[in-house]
Amino acid sequence: MEDENQATEQEYAFHSDLLHQFTVIPSVDKAWLFNSHAGLASQAMFCVSQPNLLTNKRKKSILSASLLRQSDGTVAFHWAPFPIELSGVSAMVPSPSASKLLIVRNPENEGPCRFEIWSSSQLEKEFHVPQSKHGSVYTDGWFEGISWNLNETCIAYAAEEPAPAKPTFNDLGGYQKRSSSDKDGGTWKAQGEWEEEWGETYAGKRQPALFVIDITSGEVQAVKGIDKSLSVGQVVWAPAIEGSVQYLVFVGWSFETRKLGIKYCYNRPCAIYAVKAPHHESKANETETYSTEDVQAVNLTQTLSSAFFPRFSPDGKFLVFVSARSSVDSGAHSATDSLHRMDWPEDMKLYQSSKIHEVIPVVLFAEDGSFPGLYCSNILSDPWLIDGQTLVIASVWHSNQVLLSINVLSGEILRITPDNSNFSWSLLTLDGNNILAVSSSPVDVPQIKYGAIVKNTTNDKEWSWSDVSNPIFKCSDKVWSSVSSLTSNIMKISVKDASESLTKGASQPYEAIFVSSKTKKSDACDPLIVILHGGPHSVLLSSFSRPLAYLSSVGYSLLIVNYRGSVGFGEEALQSLPGKVGSQDVNDVLTAIDHVIDLGLASPSKIAVLGGSHGGFLTTHLIGQAPEKFVAAAARNPVCNLALMVGTTDIPDWCYVETYGTEGRDKFTEAPSAADLTLFYSKSPISHLSKAKTPTLFLLGAQDLRVPISTGLQYARALREKGVPTKVIVFPNDVHGIERPQSDFESYLNIAIWFNKYCK
Repeated sequence: MEDENQATEQEYAFHSDLLHQFTVIPSVDKAWLFNSHAGLASQAMFCVSQPNLLTNKRKKSILSASLLRQSDGTVAFHWAPFPIELSGVSAMVPSPSASKLLIVRNPENEGPCRFEIWSSSQLEKEFHVPQSKHGSVYTDGWFEGISWNLNETCIAYAAEEPAPAKPTFNDLGGYQKRSSSDKDGGTWKAQGEWEEEWGETYAGKRQPALFVIDITSGEVQAVKGIDKSLSVGQVVWAPAIEGSVQYLVFVGWSFETRKLGIKYCYNRPCAIYAVKAPHHESKANETETYSTEDVQAVNLTQTLSSAFFPRFSPDGKFLVFVSARSSVDSGAHSATDSLHRMDWPEDMKLYQSSKIHEVIPVVLFAEDGSFPGLYCSNILSDPWLIDGQTLVIASVWHSNQVLLSINVLSGEILRITPDNSNFSWSLLTLDGNNILAVSSSPVDVPQIKYGAIVKNTTNDKEWSWSDVSNPIFKCSDKVWSSVSSLTSNIMKISVKDASESLTKGASQPYEAIFVSSKTKKSDACDPLIVILHGGPHSVLLSSFSRPLAYLSSVGYSLLIVNYRGSVGFGEEALQSLPGKVGSQDVNDVLTAIDHVIDLGLASPSKIAVLGGSHGGFLTTHLIGQAPEKFVAAAARNPVCNLALMVGTTDIPDWCYVETYGTEGRDKFTEAPSAADLTLFYSKSPISHLSKAKTPTLFLLGAQDLRVPISTGLQYARALREKGVPTKVIVFPNDVHGIERPQSDFESYLNIAIWFNKYCK
């Protein structure tokens, strides 16, 4: 027993050391480029983050570089010797001229929100906004919107609306009005009425609202004219015309009886609105500015069920935006996007009937490798090339993320990143007609790339990409050695038993990314880990994943399956899954496994499966439906029982849509019928529990609102009751993603140890 414990300690020591070396590889979160007046050089700033296991937070820093343009047209990067740590910074937003920098510091407790205005040499202004004015500024990437006006005197942003006053009582139980004496020891506050929140990752957040701060005076005004039924964000200033009223354009999400979870859920109806910006002049003007006649925000996109990411063209003549109307209309939490354009009125008279032009429609099915549709999770604040009508965005294309240039007047779409199926690209920032991006693959550590337009032999324009030597993605020799011994490729998997009832898109092959050792000398296959994404309408990209690279470096092949229903393959393929979860997706995974076994790339006796959320749904389904197939399993916050989940999740509508299909959107109710619950149960992994016998590790976040911990615990306890080897690790302070540095580290360390125990 002592030898066994010693071996276990040695195994933990080895794996924790190696995993740490993968974990600490930094990420670039954002980048900015600032042009010099001479035009010969630019300055770049990179916001870099890195997990800090000791503090259990991501440590952020800024690393700067000078870009020197060479005579041959190339660009050389000269890096600052050290990064500068950002401590307590919630957001950084340069002004349009890049002469000022806004730093936002959100309070950790009940303190004020701090706004700092920096110039090139010093802190010019600092304003403290008390909680009575508003709470934290939203910097979450969803409601987030921080926008300078053109003359750089005001900043618009979304922040938490002040909490309503709560009843206060004295020490004898007597009621008293709220006053400055609230903090006296002789009073206490009642809870007041409970209010809906926006679900997963928004605990404690009730209502995002719009505010404008004057950076000369520090005066903060709430933007009036916005209906209280709207939660708002993504604000931008409309083009300014001298002598006319200034407008703010923003996105509003409406709700009626309940705020359903919004994180990762594009099926929440939303629209783009315009509203007059507050004047920061005399109080006498305030009444005039907000006359009852024209104060109300105008809905500019009434004909669409979804509109977000508003971006004005550089000349201010038109507004472009993304729509997830196919997601809203079908009920799927994510689906194929469309891109739209509307002309901005020169007279600044806004009409709800303004014509909306469709630039990119929803693509149902793509033939022979052509554009599969738009799948866009972000747009730069300034996404335009110099012509002012071509924007650059990142979009999912099958199992890759690529960069696209889109002419929003002609509708021309070009894939501007190299057609190398093993790599995925993310967009950092634009430098005139040049692009800073990051490229990686499952076996290639991220690399910064600089893209420029060049003319080819036929005088046509094409993109040239060069490597940018940089210190950011530096990793240990052991990591380099590990990943250099690996290879990856993307496999096409044919649909098994495709019937005539399937749409054309649903009949086409889906994809799986296969990662394996290229230096293996023996004929025996490495054990295989099948990796399954959540959603189900998401995708696992062909980009570098630190935990997956770690697993592949310790002697496992990986099969990363993008089953039908994943984004990036056209709308018909995506919509083939709702109503068929637990069957079509399960069969797609089994078909992909058989494919690599038939190719001699995997041994049928050494297969493990790993997935989170809907991937955990598939993991627990597979060990029940194909119990002989798997020797080990690991599930992160898995959906195990829809009948239990529907009453506790922040997205009960998801249970209906994925179970019934699109008709589930109309069947959704907070009070499911006995027939609903019976069908939910039959679609769930727990209905196949009697056959399950695979040793399974469960990793559960106790604060998960998306897939509450009860569904995973119920399944784990039932496995134990059957005598199946089961291990459960609960992370008390984690939500659905289990992304806090210590939790993420402990998760993958235990996954590797668990699989080693049963697979090797």
